[in-house]
Amino acid sequence: MNIALIAHDKKKELMVQFCIAYKGILSKHNLVATGTTGGLITDATGMDVHRFLSGTQGGDQQIGARIAYNEIDLVLFFRDPLSENMGEPDVAPIIKLCDIHNVPIATNIATAEVLIHGLDRGDMDWRDIVNPKNK
Repeated sequence: MNIALIAHDKKKELMVQFCIAYKGILSKHNLVATGTTGGLITDATGMDVHRFLSGTQGGDQQIGARIAYNEIDLVLFFRDPLSENMGEPDVAPIIKLCDIHNVPIATNIATAEVLIHGLDRGDMDWRDIVNPKNK
C-alpha cells in the first residue's frame, strides 16, 4: 500500500512519534510525505520515505494529485484544528479527493491508530481489488 503522511507544524512531533510506534507496520509499505514531515520521519525512524515538496511549497498538492491518479491508498494528515496559519497545508482539498476516490484518511491520531491496525489486519486489501494498480 502507498501511504501519504502530512502534518501541520504543531503536529509534526506527534506524527514522528506515531511512526516510531508503528514502524513495524509502516515499514512494510511505501511511504510518501511532504518534505519537512518526511525528513523528520526518516531521521527518527530510518524508514525510506519519498519526500515531495514541503507543504508551503505545494507538497500537499503533489500528494493530492497522486490521490486523484489512484496512487495513494491511505492518508494520515495530522492537522492542527486550532491553527489559522495560512502557510499550513489545507486539509479540505485532500479530504475531498479522498472522498471522491475512496481513500481512507485520518486527521488525528485516534483515527490513524484505527486505520493502521486495520491495515495490519488486511482490512484495506479491498483497495487492491477495487482500485488495481498498473504494474
